[in-house]
Amino acid sequence: LENLQPEIKELAKRLRYEVSVRGKQLGWSEKVARFHFARNMRRIVAELYVRDNCHPFKATVLLWVQVPMWVCVSLALRNCSVGARGSAVQEQFSSGGALWFTDLTAPDSTWILPVSLGLVNLLVVEV
Repeated sequence: LENLQPEIKELAKRLRYEVSVRGKQLGWSEKVARFHFARNMRRIVAELYVRDNCHPFKATVLLWVQVPMWVCVSLALRNCSVGARGSAVQEQFSSGGALWFTDLTAPDSTWILPVSLGLVNLLVVEV
């Protein structure tokens, strides 16, 4: 979308000139000229989106999937850890880790998990 902005600005300038010339020829009011400009500009921008396969909705698809997933996972982890004191779940969390984090109830003192999660999220956003 960002790569199309210079082309869209140039096309808008050209279309604005063509609409003003045509409007003077046909005696359009300013309101009618703005209507024709907006309608044709929407059509031109839609054609550019189709040509370059970059509809703005595609940029939000990941958000519509990622946010509900994040909320569900966060709530599931909270429900597993809160209120599970003294229960079998708490015992499994305290002895069910792997590698350097054998106790899932203790904070990660090495910061490996938070930093790696942040880097993976950055990679997802940048890619």
